[in-house]
Amino acid sequence: MVNIMGGFFIRVTKTNIASHTQLLFFSSFLKEMNIFRALTLFFLPFILIFSGKFITIRGFSYDYSATAECLAKPWRVHHGGGIIVNPEFNNGTEGWKVYGGGEIKLGWLKQGNDTNTFIVAHNRTQPRDSLYQLVHLQYEKLYSFSAWVRLSEENAPVAVLYRNSEGGEIRNVGETIAQQGCWSLFKGGFVSNFTGQAELFFESTNTTADIWIDNVSLQPFTKEQWLSHQEESINKVRKSKVRLQITQADNCTLAGAKVFLDQKKRNFPFGAGMNSHILSSKRYQQWFASRFDYATFTNELKWYSNEKVQGQENYTIPDAMLQFARRNGIKVRGHNIFWADPIYQPEWVKSLSPKDLMKAANRRIKSVLKRYSGEFIHWDVMNENVHHRLFEDKLGENASAMYFKIARKLDKKPLLFLNEFNAMEHDYEKKATPANYRKRLFQILSYPGNQNIPAGIGLQGNFGPDPPNLPYMRSALDYLGSTGYPIWITEVYYKEGPNQVQCNFIQTFHQTPSRHN
Repeated sequence: MVNIMGGFFIRVTKTNIASHTQLLFFSSFLKEMNIFRALTLFFLPFILIFSGKFITIRGFSYDYSATAECLAKPWRVHHGGGIIVNPEFNNGTEGWKVYGGGEIKLGWLKQGNDTNTFIVAHNRTQPRDSLYQLVHLQYEKLYSFSAWVRLSEENAPVAVLYRNSEGGEIRNVGETIAQQGCWSLFKGGFVSNFTGQAELFFESTNTTADIWIDNVSLQPFTKEQWLSHQEESINKVRKSKVRLQITQADNCTLAGAKVFLDQKKRNFPFGAGMNSHILSSKRYQQWFASRFDYATFTNELKWYSNEKVQGQENYTIPDAMLQFARRNGIKVRGHNIFWADPIYQPEWVKSLSPKDLMKAANRRIKSVLKRYSGEFIHWDVMNENVHHRLFEDKLGENASAMYFKIARKLDKKPLLFLNEFNAMEHDYEKKATPANYRKRLFQILSYPGNQNIPAGIGLQGNFGPDPPNLPYMRSALDYLGSTGYPIWITEVYYKEGPNQVQCNFIQTFHQTPSRHN
């Protein structure tokens, strides 16, 4: 069993914590105070338990099992293959056809006393030269996809897509990194936007390699079934039975006593972004402190806020915000030490030579960590380093890894995070796929001296205007959760829209990570 930490800010459910009215007030309050132009929520920790087991409701199941490791032999097929015909290729190539150019054939691997049969797309010259199966999709059903993939040479991304047979529109299911010599699990998903036939096919930019594919599954779920999985996860992960025995002073049991329990605090962290307006607004202070246990300073700890002029550091505002948090028992995430995007730097940093950047960055990390040592539960050491690589380009491939090592040395308390966007939100993402996020995190943690760093997975969420792809999100959490590192949803951003739209989004979104098994 793997324990996964995560996090939430602003939860809207039919139970306690927050109501639709509270969320609407939250949105209108921020607009009134001119704090944000769009609704930005930061989700801090929730506890996720990845058990690798099925949740079965009304005869339908969801298989949460996943691995980020490349294996000699693929696992059994998820969901029995779902609606896929011949998912394990026990009946040759039945149900499968060539997509684009090239050819398909069966492959065999002898493994001990067993022979594993799979399908191979070969003689490829274009990325989409592969294979496909025609499947029938239903409007608004949720589809969970999985397969095991492997390449005949080198390592490269493999994507899965589906094409509407009538209209020709092509949409994404997800992407992973396939390797030579071992099998990688591919998990993804989508919500169908039409009813009809679709061609489900594979793609790889490595056009000289054969694509090996095995144990393919596409399992449809209704919205009711999907919510049922989440309710079952709540019962399994968040609830437990308690037996109370009331005794008198003489240790005799008191029979028939009435017991009243009043919940004073949430069991998992729940927070929001906090900005400098809180220092001057009593209303904002009261609203925040009465609702949230955790906070992230939105911009006030970033380098461009603390050192606008080279050599002139100013921590007055974050110091005051931290004092407010302390007085109200609010734990704070440190966001961030560095930002890998070259745009979001102090203006004077942008023109520095590599040598001068090294000096300035070393001064920055020592300054902020020595000042706040022991104060924050987390540090986002390098923000968005899967998408961007300013410090690697200027200072060398191990720059971020080196700063993780320094951060651990200067502040022993917090978890250290690689914080990134689009690692769970969008099926069309190419840079920060779950597989690429894992690859980058493991590169940092494999640097000499970093092996025992207490690390965490920080997932931002940038959404809207389209509804969230819940099956893809769940598959990303399955995959990243299998690494064993705690997952925190560190930020959730929804593009501007009517209050009710934002409210519906938050209610829909929060159920996937908070009720993940």
